[in-house]
Amino acid sequence: MSKIRVVAAIAAMMVGAGLTVAVAATTASAATCATTWSPTAVYTGGMTASHNGRNWSAKWWTQNETPGSASVWADQGACGGGPTTTPPACDYPAWVQGKSYVTGNIVRYTDGKFYIAEHDNPGYDPTVSTWYWDPYTNCTTTTVPTTTTSNQPGGFVVSEAQFNQMFPNRNSFYTYSGLVAALKAYPGFANTGSDTTKKQEAAAFLANVNHETGGLVHIVEQNQANYPHYCDANQPYGCPAGQAAYYGRGPIQLSWNFNYKAAGDALGLPLLTNPWLVQNDASVAWQTGLWYWNTQNGPGTMTPHDAIVNGRGFGETIRSINGALECDGRNPAQVQSRVNAYQRFTGLLGVTPGNNLSC
Repeated sequence: MSKIRVVAAIAAMMVGAGLTVAVAATTASAATCATTWSPTAVYTGGMTASHNGRNWSAKWWTQNETPGSASVWADQGACGGGPTTTPPACDYPAWVQGKSYVTGNIVRYTDGKFYIAEHDNPGYDPTVSTWYWDPYTNCTTTTVPTTTTSNQPGGFVVSEAQFNQMFPNRNSFYTYSGLVAALKAYPGFANTGSDTTKKQEAAAFLANVNHETGGLVHIVEQNQANYPHYCDANQPYGCPAGQAAYYGRGPIQLSWNFNYKAAGDALGLPLLTNPWLVQNDASVAWQTGLWYWNTQNGPGTMTPHDAIVNGRGFGETIRSINGALECDGRNPAQVQSRVNAYQRFTGLLGVTPGNNLSC
């Protein structure tokens, strides 16, 4: 009788006696290990990774779900020979602005990095619309020449050191990197006119932000009694996230369902149905602040961006943000608080604050 048959016969007798037996594998060697699983990588159905000496196959889209402890992974058996640590090279198409993408599409961005669509979208920028796109790290990054602009990291008129000096007690949610990433949505911000104008606009925006958030401390509106008041049910789209879902959030404290709708449409984000994105994603929060600054008149007659670029002064930005409650003598202490911050920030940036500081 062969050795395999003897082992099988012995095992059968032991099982019949109520004993448990582990029969050794008869294969000569284990399979080669796939690329080592990474908690930050995104895996789609059919992709493989190795973890704890075993190969695993993803059943569907997954990220940060450990093989062996999540049902998304199918065990492919033991592996050996050392894991492959270098991801393979990828040849995915370049991202095209305005082209429609569906969930699962993978593209190469202008910086040579890859991104996978987490939700269908009509060609939103992967580095701006982070709800629609995730970094795809299962392949090596290609080298693609990039054009440096003043709103790329390191080119913003406010350095990270100056930002930290402006907001020494800021909430860690309000990151400098999140702000710089958001600048891509409005490339004209702090990038129009002379160097003095650029710095004045950056200082003006951050001074108003400072006032609205208590020095970048508050992410959401503190007076919760106001929360149910920000739902205008007369709007045709209503308040799908709930009556009390549209309270102030982010650096400009975006509020009201119609503002979430307009900002979401402009930025390509589902803010009407998911307003919590503003308080959970730093880049989204900064984008909403820049959306208001660059596109909304508020109670004023022009956008805050136009107020600075066209020489109307810092006071006109206050009018555009909260003029109905603060300007024309209504609340001089609040106005002065904004002016004080603006003068401090322009001093840090080494520029004159200009004229027309108050409203």
